[in-house]
Amino acid sequence: MLVREYTEADLDALRAMHASQGFDYPFPELADPIFVSKLVVEDDAGTPVMASLARLTCEMYLLMDRSQEASKPGQSSTRRVTARQRYDWLLALHAAGERDLLARGLDDAHAWLPPAVAKRFGRRLEALGWVRDDAWTPYCRRLNSGS
Repeated sequence: MLVREYTEADLDALRAMHASQGFDYPFPELADPIFVSKLVVEDDAGTPVMASLARLTCEMYLLMDRSQEASKPGQSSTRRVTARQRYDWLLALHAAGERDLLARGLDDAHAWLPPAVAKRFGRRLEALGWVRDDAWTPYCRRLNSGS
């Protein structure tokens, strides 16, 4: 057994592995530079039998100044920013962010919402074209213990 870097000579074998698994996603474009790690296991005869492909993805964080929030009815506070203004800011940031990520060659972005905001803010994201993807079960491997 040998674990080594992928080469173009492995492409047909990897395509066959992908097809045999029967998963409902297209074979990845391995020449895309967002694939940052492509490792192949070959058996003693030199035949590829397994591969690990790592593609960059993007995790989104949204930060906002909560001190600018509009006061709730019955609270004494000056109404600095309306909900509409905050939404307009979100729309502008969303559009600029999408253009920026596309220009950097990314194919997708992911957001993990805290339970406290998931239902309400999730509806906002869906209105902007985001989809809740529960079709596959996500797992995370923390590579740096400082995270």
